[in-house]
Parts: sequence; structure tokens; C-alpha cells
Amino acid sequence: MKTAEDIESFMIRMDANYDTLGESIWVVTEGATDLVISIAGPVLVCRVKLLDLDRVVKDRREAFFQTLLQLNAEEMLHGAYGLEEGFVVATDALELENLDYNEFQATVDDLAMTVSKHYPLLNKFLTDAAA
Repeated sequence: MKTAEDIESFMIRMDANYDTLGESIWVVTEGATDLVISIAGPVLVCRVKLLDLDRVVKDRREAFFQTLLQLNAEEMLHGAYGLEEGFVVATDALELENLDYNEFQATVDDLAMTVSKHYPLLNKFLTDAAA
């Protein structure tokens, strides 16, 4: 089973810009995206806070949630969108038992790409979206 030291060595190997927040908790900064990585029991949890739900235009929420569900079904291969404390988050979990560097790197890259690809689609539902 992989340990916190293994995960940190993966981040060093990928030359990731990261900070340690606590025991077995890191924040990887990828462009404008902060990806929180933590060990929770036998899994590695990767989570990105995408946007504040309060910013979604009230009369467009149904379309917003429909878009999120479509993205979950059609484009989120391993992870999923969810709601957490008033925020839309993208998450992924990996088993530590057989985790290898390639799987770790693919997950980090996939979540960063997901944010950059999906945010423009979701931005049109926000109150302060550029016209």
C-alpha cells in the first residue's frame, strides 16, 4: 500500500507545484486550479473546488444541474461532479493498494484538464459571467 511519502515522491517526480497542508494532505497548484489531494483510509482522494453554487443564476439552476449531470455521464471517466458545502467540486478516488505513478499522474492531469475544459461551459450559468 502506498504511503504519504510515496504520494509526495509522485508529486516531486511530476515536478508539481504543491504545498503540504497537514499530515497526508497536499494542495497541487496547476495553473489557476488548486487540487487537494489527501489520504483517507485505503484511498487517495483528489478534489477540485470548481465554483460557488451561489453564483449560479437562480432561474438557470435546472439547466446548470442538467449540464453537470451530462458532463458526469459523458465526460467524467473516473471522477464525478458533486456538491460540497455550497460548492461544485470534481472528485476522484484511487485505491492506495495498487496505485502507481502513471495512474496518479493521469488523475491529476485529468482533473486539471476537466476544470479547464468544463469551466467555460458552466460559466455561462453564473451571475458574473462575461457576456
